[in-house]
Amino acid sequence: MLKTRRLRLLLVFVLVAFTGKGAFAENSPILDRILQTGIIRIGYSTDDAPFSFLDASGKPIGYSIDLCLRIVDSLRQKYTRPDLKIEYEPRSAANRFAKVMDGTIDIECVSTTNTAERRKSVAFSYAHFLTATQFVSLKASNLHRIEDLAGRTVTSPVATNNIGYLNSINRSRNLHIAVVPSSDQPTAFAMVTEGRASAYVMDSILLAVTIANSGAPEKYNLSDDSLMAPEPYGLMFRKGDNTFREDVNAALRQIFQGDEIKDTYDRWFMSPIPPNGINLNFPMSSALRTILHNPADQQ
Repeated sequence: MLKTRRLRLLLVFVLVAFTGKGAFAENSPILDRILQTGIIRIGYSTDDAPFSFLDASGKPIGYSIDLCLRIVDSLRQKYTRPDLKIEYEPRSAANRFAKVMDGTIDIECVSTTNTAERRKSVAFSYAHFLTATQFVSLKASNLHRIEDLAGRTVTSPVATNNIGYLNSINRSRNLHIAVVPSSDQPTAFAMVTEGRASAYVMDSILLAVTIANSGAPEKYNLSDDSLMAPEPYGLMFRKGDNTFREDVNAALRQIFQGDEIKDTYDRWFMSPIPPNGINLNFPMSSALRTILHNPADQQ
């Protein structure tokens, strides 16, 4: 056993000598692969503005993407690897967990809700946003409260917490809602626009962005009721890699407890953003400000 350990250390020293890399990760499968290949794979979404979406050139941008870029800079500095490169890996609501668990994605930088059930399979960083679950409908339909959805067709994307909350409330309140899963957010919103569904259930902030970018925001209404209390978004990665989690959270803590987080937040929520130059005018809530200034690890 001792001989094996000495041999392992010798191999590490040889690697350092030949590669010139002065730092390595201990007990971290994710970091071991990143440092060996020189590549970190970031999971992104094409349509989750302002968290993760594509600019006019097809490059991933957004609030969550900016945070992950800062995390990569932190890893470059800590492990003396200025050569670390980023590969962007697309993911969907349906395949995001599989891509994280099988290692296709090192860190998912979008808007995934951190829940106790999900933490059984994956790990999350400190929370970087809070959002509730609401529904959007055509203003002409005059739908404001959850009870207004009784007997109607309502959609929500598959593999989201939102559709689970919708099904739960439907059963518990005996509302006889016809719940129709949609493949993604654009499809769900199109169903409402085209009259194929009375309402679309999703995270409040994502609905607000969809309405703002619709071209006719005056036609839509965001519900008065919430289906669930605000929940945290986190950056997602494989479960069981404590070293990687600590490195990610250390980088986020530095951002959150300094001045940088205000500039980053304002860039995406209080300023015009691509593709249409819409300003969401979505000030940071006191609840979000509190969790950012006092980050807590939920594992």
